[in-house]
Amino acid sequence: MEPSGATKIPESTNCLSCSEDGRYLSLGHSQGLSVWCASSLICVAEWLQDRVEITSIQMTRMAETAYLLGTVDDMGVARVFAYHCEGIHLLSVINVMENINKRSICLTFEVAEGGDYGAASISCNGALWLEVYHFPSEAWLKELEMALSQKQDPNSSGEVDVKWSPFVVVITIKPPKIPAGTALDGPHEVLQMTDFLTHCLALDVDISSSRQQEEHASNTDAGKTNESPRRCTHHFLLPCGQFPGDSKAKSQPGLPAAVCVWWCGSHSLLQYFLKKAPKNKPDVEPMPDVLWPNAKEILCSAVSRCTRYIALGLNDGLVCVWDRISGSPLSAVLMSAVNSIFSRMQFVDHWPVSADDSQTFTEAEVHLLVLCKSGAIHSVTTGRGTRSCITQLTERPKHSGDLPTVTASVPFLQSSLLVVQRNGKMFLQDVINKTTLCFLIPPTTYLIATPCSPVYALNTQQQTLFIKGEQDPSGSESSKGGSQSQLFIFHFGESDILKQYIVSLSDSPQQEETWSWFTLDKTCDLYLQQRALSVDERNKAITQTWKQLQENAVMVQQRHQSCSQLKNSAKK
Repeated sequence: MEPSGATKIPESTNCLSCSEDGRYLSLGHSQGLSVWCASSLICVAEWLQDRVEITSIQMTRMAETAYLLGTVDDMGVARVFAYHCEGIHLLSVINVMENINKRSICLTFEVAEGGDYGAASISCNGALWLEVYHFPSEAWLKELEMALSQKQDPNSSGEVDVKWSPFVVVITIKPPKIPAGTALDGPHEVLQMTDFLTHCLALDVDISSSRQQEEHASNTDAGKTNESPRRCTHHFLLPCGQFPGDSKAKSQPGLPAAVCVWWCGSHSLLQYFLKKAPKNKPDVEPMPDVLWPNAKEILCSAVSRCTRYIALGLNDGLVCVWDRISGSPLSAVLMSAVNSIFSRMQFVDHWPVSADDSQTFTEAEVHLLVLCKSGAIHSVTTGRGTRSCITQLTERPKHSGDLPTVTASVPFLQSSLLVVQRNGKMFLQDVINKTTLCFLIPPTTYLIATPCSPVYALNTQQQTLFIKGEQDPSGSESSKGGSQSQLFIFHFGESDILKQYIVSLSDSPQQEETWSWFTLDKTCDLYLQQRALSVDERNKAITQTWKQLQENAVMVQQRHQSCSQLKNSAKK
């Protein structure tokens, strides 16, 4: 499949993002950022600043004509912009450098869908923490209208003079510590603690400290002195499950109500509700509201589209899926055939239901893609009361050039995966039949730019892939000096091969499944209902397991008999 269109973009374009409604593209480059119309591919607004190279960008819609942009530059400075009526406005700088000796660096910055919340991983003098912000989106919308009226005023000088409302830090999350007043002399004391939350946190701290000491010792032996701080991974969560404390606490539908966090080397997933800190204790470090303990170290994670399910890839090939409504694991799958540690995982939308499954309980069935560091890709189908199915989609590549650098589920193509390899090859794969649907091929004189870290974006509304390309340096066109980067457009909806895979999408995950806070009684009722609905499937699984045990027992007995016969024949 060849691109249906292409357009010139700045050669120094580092990142690309598409709004949820598919109307606009945002580009980050060495002189700032640009906003393009996704249909006409015309630049509609720019924010240019010398020596500000944007390396990460995200775009989300606040209102019908207003979009919020979150960026990080090459100096680790995070900024929040707004695009409104063909104008880009700098609303706020997240990590302002107030003291040169305490320069904070933003490692990651995410704006939640809708633009009401944001989260940034901040590093400063060897310490690292996560800050979650609440953005005054309603106030910003009013101020954007005020700025537009100033700009359109014939008596105005053309400059916008608006004081933007400040954002609020909702919560600051640091690596877990043993609560004050708790003295621990060793692992034995850890096991004697009665409070489950404190016990898990203390055990996590003890394991992480031991791991850091081992890494420090190995780095010292290797001549390395720098210690990297514990990195964290976070996910915004919509209302779902139980709300501790005030059960009457309300949250608006569609807005994040919590954030879950896990730290590198940790066994526990921590959940914090997005509620304002007490005025009388603003500096007290928050304790997690929910703790999800795991048997092994967490390596990667993913959250379902409705945020009800949280999947964790653990050490030693273990996959655990937590159900936020029941507060218990939906399933735990041991991938014993995997001989490499997990690298990434993601949920797959729009998995087809077979005729055999249509009559069974599949409400709590989830589908995951798991990528290993070796380059092998596996699909996992699991659920409560169902037998887990593990399928290897691709084996470990024999050549380093075949290692995948992008494995992205395509939301508008049923059970399809976009794969970009280190050698620049790009194709769509059917994860059910394990077949390649089609290869995506740039023009003959072009290659995919930086295939180890490609610059691309998927437009779910237009069913389109945008990806940056550059001229082949070995070609004749490149030697002429006109090597400007191109943005290639692949319209999947125009391909006859892919039409049968295209599915309709809801505008937001809230339209697909809507959940809210439940009381303990309601949670128990839902859990018992699910158990009742899945009883036939669970009985079938028990029967299959019992049959396997009997077959294994027969095999073992036959093996013992054959060994006994060999021993008897040897004696004779």
